[in-house]
Amino acid sequence: MLIALIALDKPGALQIRKDNRDAHLAYLKATGVVSQAGPFLDDAGDMCGSLIVLDVPDMSAAQDWADNDPYAKAGLFSSVTLRPWNKVI
Repeated sequence: MLIALIALDKPGALQIRKDNRDAHLAYLKATGVVSQAGPFLDDAGDMCGSLIVLDVPDMSAAQDWADNDPYAKAGLFSSVTLRPWNKVI
């Protein structure tokens, strides 16, 4: 099941993102369930959120993955949305 994780950073939290980026990227690679991932950018070109497509058995697994992301544990996000997603192209 593909799940799109859409996370928006708290305002002014760029340093939190930078401080936890290595751990976040290691988590993405180590878990083996990330199909695609990358940051959203603001008008200045700075990272301000994340879009991650997870390939997991169910929504519960997606929530567990999201809860254990180092960015989430660091309190980076103002919101996180998980949505079932269907890849067409």
